[in-house]
Amino acid sequence: MTDVLRPALEGTQMDRPLETGSHDTVLVRSERQGPVLRLVIDNPPANALSIAVMESLQAELDSAAADTGIRVVVITAAGKLFSGGHDLREMTSHRQDADAGRGFFERTFAVCSSLMQSIVDLPQPVIAEVDGIATAAGCQLVASCDLAIASDRSRFGVNGIDVGLFCATPSVALTRNVGLKTAMEMLLTGEMIDAATARDYGLVNRVVPSAELMDAVAACARTIAAKSPVAVSIGKAAVYGQAGLGLREAYQRTAAVMVENMLTGDAEEGIGAFLDKRQPSWRRE
Repeated sequence: MTDVLRPALEGTQMDRPLETGSHDTVLVRSERQGPVLRLVIDNPPANALSIAVMESLQAELDSAAADTGIRVVVITAAGKLFSGGHDLREMTSHRQDADAGRGFFERTFAVCSSLMQSIVDLPQPVIAEVDGIATAAGCQLVASCDLAIASDRSRFGVNGIDVGLFCATPSVALTRNVGLKTAMEMLLTGEMIDAATARDYGLVNRVVPSAELMDAVAACARTIAAKSPVAVSIGKAAVYGQAGLGLREAYQRTAAVMVENMLTGDAEEGIGAFLDKRQPSWRRE
């Protein structure tokens, strides 16, 4: 293990008490700022994605999906790491189970896979606000979000390979963000990339100084929150729905989406406001 990778990996292994989810510690803080919901992972020191953390995130996303007042969700983290990935200490402790840990491992990756899919399926856009290291499942979380804005001190990697564990589930989100050969290089070497490289690869949208990160994310969230929530929700689903389809099927699907979008009250209001040279008043229908 190199010195570059050690801080990210150590936080997920043996340097902190095991998180069991049986205590009253708030592992994911919810902060409402008007139409923007900020979810802050607070599981020091590495913000590992333990079962308890992932279930807390899932519960917050489920609640947000049903709240029409929330227009944008931001996922961020407290401390110097965005997330060091799965809690390896928690997982290792279950090797003493009668099934050598198989059941717990299956649960861990099922919960994680469901969480990542929930981000994609959420009606509202999700922005990752990254200020620090994001590795393995932490990098997967960034890649799963619709947008990602990172500080210039952030670094990214899928370095499970360094401990004998190929990041197969993170590869799903990663290969949908960056080119296949680029993803394979990251997955096979485990090497970390800096924020500028992550932007060049397409893993993040923007890189800003750490001191400006929260303001940059807030500005982006406000811009999106001011748009028609109906159009944003329809559009997000359409983009993911056509991904992977053949050209003809993709156009057929998105043309049908455009028709349905045109029939909404928000499209009628938005186009009418444009023609009348006034600000639209979204009907949310």
